[in-house]
Amino acid sequence: MLTTSTLIVAAEGMPELNADSVGILKIALGIYVVFLLGLSIVATRRVRNEEDYLIAGRRLPLFLAWGTLMATWFGAATMFAAAESARDEGLRGVILDPFACSATLIFAGLFFARPLWRMKLLTMADFYREKYGEKAEILGASIQIPSYFAWIALQYTALSRILSTYFETPFTHGVLYSAAVTLVYTLVGGMWSVTLTDTLQIVVALFGLVVLATTVFAQPELGDGSAVRGVSVMLEKLSDSHPEHLSLLPGMSGVLIMSWIAAWATGLFGNIPGQDLQQRVFASKDENTASRACILAGVLYFMFGIIPVSLGLASHVTHPELEGEPVAFLAGHYLSPAMLVVFVIAVVSMVVSTATSAVLAPATLLGHNLLNRLPILRDRALLRDRLCVVLVSAGGVVLALQGQGMMELLDMALSIQLVALFIPVVMGIYGKPRGQASAVLAMSLGFSTWLIKFGLEIAEVEAAPGLAQTLMDIPADFYGFGFSLAGYLVGQQLSGPPAESSSS
Repeated sequence: MLTTSTLIVAAEGMPELNADSVGILKIALGIYVVFLLGLSIVATRRVRNEEDYLIAGRRLPLFLAWGTLMATWFGAATMFAAAESARDEGLRGVILDPFACSATLIFAGLFFARPLWRMKLLTMADFYREKYGEKAEILGASIQIPSYFAWIALQYTALSRILSTYFETPFTHGVLYSAAVTLVYTLVGGMWSVTLTDTLQIVVALFGLVVLATTVFAQPELGDGSAVRGVSVMLEKLSDSHPEHLSLLPGMSGVLIMSWIAAWATGLFGNIPGQDLQQRVFASKDENTASRACILAGVLYFMFGIIPVSLGLASHVTHPELEGEPVAFLAGHYLSPAMLVVFVIAVVSMVVSTATSAVLAPATLLGHNLLNRLPILRDRALLRDRLCVVLVSAGGVVLALQGQGMMELLDMALSIQLVALFIPVVMGIYGKPRGQASAVLAMSLGFSTWLIKFGLEIAEVEAAPGLAQTLMDIPADFYGFGFSLAGYLVGQQLSGPPAESSSS
């Protein structure tokens, strides 16, 4: 499974560069940052109101919509964590990412993008208000906003580690520099800035990843000059030495099967209520573009997501004794100095694009759905939204400076969305909600039940053999999801006839 520490560990272990290459990297990064800043300034010309700032005026064409979706999801953490998990556990270790995460984009495009786009929303909390009422809006936003802070902090920490590796920048200074760059891109043009810079950065990032994979698989111990043949040789050798690494199916243990199902469910369904995903749906120029962008991003995410997985598996053949994260090691071992510079810029691109999206999503919810209730900010939408970008970014800085231990909160984010928010979204679209109670109970019971069971797991509470142990073996996500569904059904019974949708 993915771990929150993988990106930090990989950033600390980035390949070494000689003095000349470090100089080239410094110049290249400087030019790159200035160019991205120029794109952000250009984007400000398109921002005239809150809709422009939060969802790019609902004008994103297909190539920008799928580009920002890819950049939001395909981060450096995905690349490093997937490779390490594939090396350690094989394909079973990457069920969540890239398999389930790519599938959820396709799933969103097929079943959620069109109905959500037609509602003309700015945030997912708007959806809860439209379908259920203000209490559901406030609770939904309040549950979702905190889940982004650890993710933001992780990106700042990783960028700081990279700056420390190549430029000997102190950690605190590196976090502040990273936050400043991210803040400027996001603050200036909002969704337009994020979209334009995301699309450029994902192209750079994927180019660097393809260069690395092609180089590795063409090595003498694999393809001997042919990357395609290298993949075939890797599969042949793994089928002999580590056949279990090529299986997607879990073992026959009940605990393993439940964990396997939980990984699929968390990745496939837990992402659906995410503001970062649906914000890009809302920003698309029409419902067909929204749907196609999700599906295209999902397909491409899978295609490129397999690359770090294959690199992790290939490291078993090229370096069977390797310990630790394989992608950074393979880059340092096989790439030329010039290509190493490209690889480092690609990694930086991945982290920055993820950070900007991670900042904008909770800032949107905070400003549009919570702080808009303050009289002093009610009629100052753009000022309010930009202020929230600053507040969220500052929160990420504070958390990053607390140290890596606080990053463990990140592992909870997708589970929280699955157990608290998925049922209200599905039922709001395909069911007939009768009032606020159904959503409020689904969110409250799902979250609180999951939190209790998750706390027991963290505390490693032991249970007596028998039924108690069986109940303890069931993952927390199952309890949360079940109680969320039960809460919704109870709320439906407690509510009166179907309520009229409120205005947005």
